[in-house]
Amino acid sequence: QVQLVESGGGLVQAGGSLRLSCAASGRTFSSYAMGWFRQAPGKEREFVAAISWSGGSTYYADSVKGRFTISRDNAKNTVYLQMNSLKPEDPAVYYCAAHRGLDSLSAYAFYDYWGQGTQVTVSS
Repeated sequence: QVQLVESGGGLVQAGGSLRLSCAASGRTFSSYAMGWFRQAPGKEREFVAAISWSGGSTYYADSVKGRFTISRDNAKNTVYLQMNSLKPEDPAVYYCAAHRGLDSLSAYAFYDYWGQGTQVTVSS
């Protein structure tokens, strides 16, 4: 069992930056790939970024590539999402999730555990 708690959301101006954190409980954190997803009102949950259990491989949605960076610190049981150059289309509730395998990291249905989400708002 893995419990995930996101933090770091808030209100930021367009062009600004935020860093989201996701703290995981349990001693098996380093065996999970981790992902970030987001969901805006009235829209489907969408993939943002994912990282392999070792941190050696990262994956991004085209919409955030070059602006967002996912990283993890297995010693701290934490995964991060650094978001730069935030745009008016980025506001959503951002969720972190844990995935036992390495396949289909962009598909939310394959993730095993989810956090409660943190709100990101971007003002223009």
